[in-house]
Amino acid sequence: MIIARLIKNQIKKGLLPGQIVMILGARRVGKTTLIKDIVSQTMSRVDFYNCDDPDVKAKFTNISLSSLKKLLKDAELLVFDEAQRIKNIGLTLKMIVDEMPDKKVLVSGSSSLELANEVREPLTGRKKTFPLFPISFLELYELEQKKSIATESYLDDVMRFGSYPAVFNLSQDKDKEDYLLELATDYLYQDALEYQDVRNPDQLRKLLSALALQVGNEVSFPELAILTGLDQKTVMRYLDLLEKSFVVFRLPALSRNMPTEISKSRKIYFYDLGIRNAIIKNFNTYDIRNDLGQMWENFLVLERIKKDIYTGARKNYYFWRTYEQKEIDLVEEIGGKLDAFEFKWKSSKLKKQPAFIKAYSPAQLSLINKNNFLDFVCMPSSS
Repeated sequence: MIIARLIKNQIKKGLLPGQIVMILGARRVGKTTLIKDIVSQTMSRVDFYNCDDPDVKAKFTNISLSSLKKLLKDAELLVFDEAQRIKNIGLTLKMIVDEMPDKKVLVSGSSSLELANEVREPLTGRKKTFPLFPISFLELYELEQKKSIATESYLDDVMRFGSYPAVFNLSQDKDKEDYLLELATDYLYQDALEYQDVRNPDQLRKLLSALALQVGNEVSFPELAILTGLDQKTVMRYLDLLEKSFVVFRLPALSRNMPTEISKSRKIYFYDLGIRNAIIKNFNTYDIRNDLGQMWENFLVLERIKKDIYTGARKNYYFWRTYEQKEIDLVEEIGGKLDAFEFKWKSSKLKKQPAFIKAYSPAQLSLINKNNFLDFVCMPSSS
């Protein structure tokens, strides 16, 4: 099944001479497929470099300016796929934009680790970065041409098996499980192991398992340290690596006005529920799960963020909780205005939150459940 990626047109518009366009995302989310689709529609002369190829790596590692000019002289569009595999790629890209400003450059990376670290300073103001995630529900919605019944039929599969592109081309549940179990091994965060001196992968796996079991809950670094046998500094470092590898992301607490608010806590979510379920080896259907609420919250937060990024909405995201256990699952801020959302699978009752409303005067406080979630993850934001 071919699913159009919504970020494609934004990337194409960003391909200008003297500008580097970077596509960052986890392994196997479809970066190479997207790049080849873009390349197939260009009239430019393209040089495509697969940076996983040892010959390509050797060719560009510490290359001189004169050699670079000679090698690239005939190309109009340069593509470096998995560019983080080339040592000092940031300096090489800087030479290209400095000395060959007529070139368009498209770069992909399987993680933000080495690539982002190397190109951030040299290319300030001369690069545009686009994240690519596993297939979004909005992309499925567009595929079905807004036939909501058909789109909703994907929900159970996405909750169980996530939305990596390859999953949609597998018809048997067993094949989907096998694929995700393989992907959820070290392969997913290979760059973290290779570039960031992670000497004990077992510790990273223990941390991932602990995070997978605490989805939707506030995480405590001291508690994670005890569960994994790591010190707190290592827990924080590994969590940062997992974020930069696009495996997990964190949601901070909103705290501005009330002394009873939780202020320094955070929640952790996974960029793909299939990966999360593979880590805990549980692919059961939602009707027999005891973690349905956690999965539903992860799904909605993730799909809302993907939708907003792909449609160009720039927001800040938080959760809110007080020491008296008053809680709101997601708070969005855009243009100084707050919208708040509570997530329930079936319930149609919205809890009153007078303390939050008094403190923040949100534009809206809404309940999102199975009956109305499509508007939340597929429709343009009202903000």
